[in-house]
Amino acid sequence: MVTDPGPSAFRSGFVSLVGRPNVGKSTLVNRIVGTKVAIVSDRPQTTRSQVRGVRTSAHSQIVLLDTPGIHKPRTLLGERTNQRAVATLAEVDVVCFLVDASAPIGPGDRFVADLVTGVDTPSFLLVNKVDVAGRAQVAERLAGAAALGEFDEYVPLSGLTGDGVDVLTGLLEARLPEGPEYYPGGVVTDQPETVLVAELLREKLLARTRDELPHSITVVAEEIPPEDGAGPGEDDDGVLRFRVRVLVERESQKGIVIGRGGSVIGEAGTAARHELEALLGARVHLETRVAVERDWQRRAHALDRLGY
Repeated sequence: MVTDPGPSAFRSGFVSLVGRPNVGKSTLVNRIVGTKVAIVSDRPQTTRSQVRGVRTSAHSQIVLLDTPGIHKPRTLLGERTNQRAVATLAEVDVVCFLVDASAPIGPGDRFVADLVTGVDTPSFLLVNKVDVAGRAQVAERLAGAAALGEFDEYVPLSGLTGDGVDVLTGLLEARLPEGPEYYPGGVVTDQPETVLVAELLREKLLARTRDELPHSITVVAEEIPPEDGAGPGEDDDGVLRFRVRVLVERESQKGIVIGRGGSVIGEAGTAARHELEALLGARVHLETRVAVERDWQRRAHALDRLGY
């Protein structure tokens, strides 16, 4: 007589993605979740806070922490983002350590590997960006990964194209403990709308200011109080309205962000608004202002006030 084993237990847990800057952590989080929850830029160190992305299936829920890139800090902001990334290592169910398939393994990778292997948390080594690396490079990175320490799994993949990502999610699901749905079905991030607004506008500005001032920009958003009878941040016409401040460290940087005739901030605001409307399912209005917050990356009081 064959006994029906019944439905498999639901598995859930938290997974931290760590690595040096610009190895593709945010792109991979977005790919696993299936929609954009983290900003993406080819500028290193663009992720400054933990971003939770949530992937829920019929059998599991994976809560992903996209951490700031671990690097040699030059400012108080850098020190704080490093501390935030390292603090996740012992607090999650699995750590995914990313290296770049298209770049040699270097001292930064070895430094992060020592941190990851120094805790008891199960860990995967992910060789990312295989779409831009040849087979020989991927094989070389996998071989070099063996010298970085002992990991529970080794996975070559591409967060950009999705190659190998299904393999990773299957391995993560198998590793997670039995547990509840931490977030209701349909929730893909626990970031407030104001954080999404600020981060998406910062992403668009980074794309347009290139190497001129990427780390000097921060963005803060708040909901504009609604008219009587409207929902939070929403007027009777169904438009979500936000007041947004773009902060730079020098007066000279202000002109770069604004651009000739307001072109840079205008184009960035339009691109961010279109993406926000798709994410939030409503029309969005942004009231944007650029201001100087001198040396904000280096002042503890300013970082506290800005949420870092």
